[in-house]
Amino acid sequence: MAALLDAMQQTQTIVMLAGLAVLLLWEHAHPFFDFFQSDPKERGQHALRNLLLGGINAAVVSVVFVGLWGAAAIWAEQQGIGLLHGAEAAWGFPLGAHALGAMLLLDGWMYVWHRINHRIPFLWRFHRVHHHDPTMDVTTASRFHTGEIVLSSLFRVGVIVLFGVYLWELVLYETVMFAVVQFHHANIALPDRLDRALRAVIVTPNMHKVHHSRWQPETDSNYSALFSFWDRIGRTFRLREDPSTLSFGLDGWDAPEDQRFAGLLWAPLKRLDPSPGEGAARPADGASVEPRPTSGAPDDAG
Repeated sequence: MAALLDAMQQTQTIVMLAGLAVLLLWEHAHPFFDFFQSDPKERGQHALRNLLLGGINAAVVSVVFVGLWGAAAIWAEQQGIGLLHGAEAAWGFPLGAHALGAMLLLDGWMYVWHRINHRIPFLWRFHRVHHHDPTMDVTTASRFHTGEIVLSSLFRVGVIVLFGVYLWELVLYETVMFAVVQFHHANIALPDRLDRALRAVIVTPNMHKVHHSRWQPETDSNYSALFSFWDRIGRTFRLREDPSTLSFGLDGWDAPEDQRFAGLLWAPLKRLDPSPGEGAARPADGASVEPRPTSGAPDDAG
């Protein structure tokens, strides 16, 4: 099992780096938004900041939490604790069904966790680091505050036990999920028919661009990470008919210092003027926002 986990983690790293390289080249050749055309140097600085933060998070997870997750998974298996272990004992379904169940349950939790991060002000203070990137691209997939990663990793210990997930299933899910997360953050566009077909199952660029909109009803939509159907189940699915009219980022976070690396680290401590700024910069607090018409569809059959 240790050899299998090592091989899967190596594969995870390769998939992540390969996906990053391919999507960076795609963005360079055919960007959806011309963010960095006037200053290509800024693109490199933007990528460096986001990837450095992602590298720190990966190191923290590797050093602190992977062992905890492994211990939790082994303990749950030995004790026969968790939804999947209980179902396996009762009905004896094959390993593939266990893995599929783990993928669905973990992804369902990610939807719930993401939605909670938009609803609870303390959690939003960390999560808004991901949202106040005004030039979203593939590197934004790595731009999460370390505080958010620590909190989500702590909760995941309980999730592993509750669901009865094997550690290798968690590695499998993380590999597939992060590849899709890189894909739907990328500054690219797919043909409409292809985007529509893919979003019947997974989150696509046109779908996730809406989530990074400055307009609160759009920011508070499309929480799914891997499978797109959670937003339909949770009635949080939303589209913009013309994604090119979207504006990324958060009001109140456009100062140059907010986008520097130090600004990302200190962002949770920043207080904004509650009139009018805090509501716009913290979209789930219930404060009023400027009304703006949208052509986004409230639902989509896929």
